[in-house]
Amino acid sequence: MRRVAVTGAAGRMGRTLIQAINEAGQVSLGAAFERAGISVIGSDAGELAGVGKLGVAVADDITAHIDAFDVLIDFSVPQATLQCVAACQGAGKQLVIGTTGFEEDALKVIHSAAVDVAILMAPNMSVGVNVVFRLIEQAAYALGDEVDIEVIEAHHRHKIDAPSGTAVRMGEILAGALDRNLSDVAVYGREGITGERDRQTIGFQSIRGGDIVGEHTVVFAGTGERIEITHRAHSRMNFAQGALRAVQFLADKPKGLFDMQDLLGFR
Repeated sequence: MRRVAVTGAAGRMGRTLIQAINEAGQVSLGAAFERAGISVIGSDAGELAGVGKLGVAVADDITAHIDAFDVLIDFSVPQATLQCVAACQGAGKQLVIGTTGFEEDALKVIHSAAVDVAILMAPNMSVGVNVVFRLIEQAAYALGDEVDIEVIEAHHRHKIDAPSGTAVRMGEILAGALDRNLSDVAVYGREGITGERDRQTIGFQSIRGGDIVGEHTVVFAGTGERIEITHRAHSRMNFAQGALRAVQFLADKPKGLFDMQDLLGFR
C-alpha cells in the first residue's frame, strides 16, 4: 500500500485526486497540503473532497509531515512545485508532477533532483492524451512538409497559462518529427494582415471559457483533405487516474526522471 500526498487539496484537481485515491485499492492518502493561511487548514481532507472522514488533516508544511507519505502528487504552480521538489529531494521521497509553465531554470532544478529521487513529470497525466502524442508524431512523420499544422486548445476560464503545457508539448513533438526548432516556427495567435502562411509554421490557438476541462486538436491541413486528431477530457478524473498509474510506475524506481511515455512503454 503506497502512501500518497496531495498538494492543493482544496482545489478542483486536489479534490479529484483525493477521490481517486479513496476509490483505488493499492494506495492510501498519507497527507494533504494547502497554502498557509487559508481556512481549510486543519480540515479533514476526505470531508473536503466529499468522500467522508479519512483521518488526514490538511496541513501547510510538507517538511513537518514528510514521513507520512511515500510519493507526492503535485498539480500546482511552478514556484510551489519547486518547494515540493526541494522537500522531497532532501527526504528521498518520490514525486509525480503535473504542473506546467516551468521556465528553463526551474526545469534544471527538477532534472537535478531526479539524480537523487524518482520523478515522473508530464504536462498531461491523461493516458489518452499521451496516446495522442504518439499519434501526432506518427502523422507528422508521414505527412512531412505537405501539410499546414495548427494546434488548438481550450480550457476553463481559471487557467492561468496559455498555450497549455499539453499544447506546447504537442508542438515540441511535431517540431521534433519534422526536424524544426519550435522556437523558430511557432506562431501564437494571429491578428491583422499577417501575409501568406509559411508552411514551416506550427500555429497555436488558445480558447479560455466556462468550465471546459481540456480539449486539444492538432490539424494537419493539406490540399483537398484535412486530418484532425482530437482529445477531449470530460472530467478531471482521467488526469487523477493517470497520476495514480504514475505513482505505481515509480514504485520500483530508485531515481531518475520519467514521463507518461515511459509509463506507456513508448520508449
